[in-house]
Order: sequence, then C-alpha cells, then structure tokens
Amino acid sequence: MIAVRPGPPLAGTVTVDGSKNAALPLLASAAALGRPVRLSNIPANTDVQIMLALLQQAGWHVARPVGEPTTAVIMPTDTRCSAPALAQAAHIRASYYLVPALLSWHGEAQLPWPGGCRIGARGMELHFAVYEAFGDRTAVDDSGYRVEADTPRTSTVSLVLPFRSRGATVAAMLRAVTTDRPLRLGEPNLSPEVLCVLDALETVGWEARTSKHLLTLTPLSSGQIDDIVWEVPGDKIEAGTLACAIAATCGTARIEGVHGKDVNPLIATLRRLGIHAGADAGILSVRARDTRSTSRGLRAIASLSPGGLDADFEPPLMALALNLPGSHLFADAINPGRHSNLLPQLARLGADIEELSPTECRLTGPQRLTGTGVEATDIRTGSALMVAGLTARGVTTVGGLDQLRRGHADLPGKLRALGADICEVTP
Repeated sequence: MIAVRPGPPLAGTVTVDGSKNAALPLLASAAALGRPVRLSNIPANTDVQIMLALLQQAGWHVARPVGEPTTAVIMPTDTRCSAPALAQAAHIRASYYLVPALLSWHGEAQLPWPGGCRIGARGMELHFAVYEAFGDRTAVDDSGYRVEADTPRTSTVSLVLPFRSRGATVAAMLRAVTTDRPLRLGEPNLSPEVLCVLDALETVGWEARTSKHLLTLTPLSSGQIDDIVWEVPGDKIEAGTLACAIAATCGTARIEGVHGKDVNPLIATLRRLGIHAGADAGILSVRARDTRSTSRGLRAIASLSPGGLDADFEPPLMALALNLPGSHLFADAINPGRHSNLLPQLARLGADIEELSPTECRLTGPQRLTGTGVEATDIRTGSALMVAGLTARGVTTVGGLDQLRRGHADLPGKLRALGADICEVTP
C-alpha cells in the first residue's frame, strides 16, 4: 500500500508516461495492419503489458529494441494457426480492440468478456452492431463472445452510433482497415485517443476526415510503406491528476510530455476555480500558490462530445474541490458505477458529499480531511485518493495498488519527484 502525508507545496518538473488509453488502440491498430510497426513511448502499466502479451499469444511477434524500454516493434508471424484462447483478455477492458486483427489473421475472434475497472455496465452490444454492419457474425454465451468474419466485400460501410462510444469508434475504424473498405461513421467519438489512431492510419495511406457528427475513412494507397513509426502521446489523465495534486497543495510546477490541446478542458476547469494553469510547447504549467479565492464553485460534467471534459478527469478534480471554497457539482453518466467506488472512500477521509443520483453529486468546500485507510477500487479512485491524502491531516494509506498500476506505472514516484511525502509500505 501507499502511505501519503501532507507536506510542502509541490514544486519542480515531472514528465508523464505515454497514455494507456492511447497505447492500447495503437497496439491493436499495429496488429490490424499486418505489417511491422515501430511504436514508441509505450507506458509500462499493467494493462499495456497484458495487451502486449495477448498480441504474442495471438500470433504477433513483439520485439523490444535494446536500450529502448518504451519502444516495441509489432510484426505478424509467418505462420497462421487456429484462433488462440486468450484467457488474459478477461483482465482488461481494451481486449476488445483486438477483434479486427483477429478476424483478419484467423478469420474469427473468440474472447472472454472484457474486464477492467468496475465502474458500471459497459456492454458490448454496440461493438457487435459495428461488426454486423460489416457483415460479420456474432454470438455470445456466459463465458464470452465470438465474431466470425464474413466474405470480403468492397462497398462503403455506413452506420450511426447511438452514443459516442470510443470503443465502438475504434472497432469500426480498425474493421475498415482490415477489410480495406471505406467507412462513414455518424456520431463518432473524437477524443484525443481516437484522433491519434486516425493520425497513425493516415501515415499508412488512409484518408481520414472528421466533423462534429461524422467520421469518414477511405483507403487511398495500396502500396507497402516502409518504416512505419508511430508514437504514443503523453498521458493527459496522468498530467491532469498531477495538476490537481499541485493545485491541492498550492504548489507551482511543470508537467512535461503532454499535448496542450488534450488538456485544454482540464485547464479551463482549473481556471474556473481560480487556479493559474496553461499549456505551451508540450508543458502543462500550474501556479496554484497564486490562486484567486473564488466562491463560484465548479460544474464538472463528464462529456463524450468533442472538446468535452474526459470522465477520467473527474475523480482528481473532486479531490481538489474538497479544499476549495464554493459549491461544486460533479456528474459522470458515462461510467455510472464510478461514484459508488469513489464517494465511500472519500467519506472515510471525512468528506461530506451529497449524492444527488447514482451519477451526480455535490459538495461544498473547503473541508477538513483526516487520514485513514482507504482502497483504490479502480484506477481513477486510487489517483483521487492520493490527491486527497496530500491535504488530509495525518497519514492516509491507500491499498489496492494493483488497480492503480493498471493505469500508471509509477504515479506515486512522479508525485514524490515533485516533493510529495509518499512511500510504499508493507501492510
């Protein structure tokens, strides 16, 4: 477990890892191409390590260049075998990204139901609708699901998503790649993690166009492209968590390695709280010791709309808001089980949070928190609890590090580099 104590304001400079949420679909995209792809800035968190293991089990070769620990070259092997049993796929949500590559290489994909954070029902029905739009056949049972590839066609695939699902958007894009068919996708998810996949596909001959309500993907080049090199963008959620920690301690620090446009919604939220924050040239700067007192409060509403506030920013923002004046409203209808994880743990620290509905809550700050034992029941709950522990009186011990490490290779170490009083202890 991690022990956290309050200390001086955080200060200094730290660099974020590559983004888990971007690395996972990029790895699946590399597999879907069926050609060697060199991917750099891969984070070392548990979910990504499982995805790399799944690729190897499914018939791809993963080479790690000497002296480049964050780089991998993904290559298909020369032999094709029957569709493998991928039991580890049950441990991560993003295992569903592998379906298009498995369909292309093996003609079928048979996977257990995906795992990941327990933050509410996140069904696969929309994914199945995507594959059926391509003519594939799907079947389910208690243990998992099966998708069988249809006879190849060349016509454009058109469908409209009922909500902006990132997983279904990536599934449609990668199935278009593996079938070499044009795609028209209505109401797509246009988060930075999806856009980085589109950027990667454009480097290998696909034309991508996006508007608020439409994504089109068209194959332009059928020739082989040598030296395919992609890079995982910096982790905007890790950057946002660090920014909230800096702000909670009234610190001043710089966070390197993140695209400014990816954290603009977070910056706007911090500024509404009176916190000086900005991004320039890959650096997110926070100057919270100059925070202007405000009682306007905050409305942090998670959104799937382009430019909306990513739901994963909400937990650390809630931990920060507990220390700031005003009435603050939080809502996350995207992950309906997240508040049932987070709120009880914050309450153990003494937080007084009014639950308006299963997905909406309100709190009034500032509040005095007292350290005690809490549990990281999912990735983002764990990161929020560390932010809260930096301001709670006494010692806060955070258990469940296996959950935290699924998304961050060493978030406590990055906080420690900024001066946080954090150490790992044996229960």
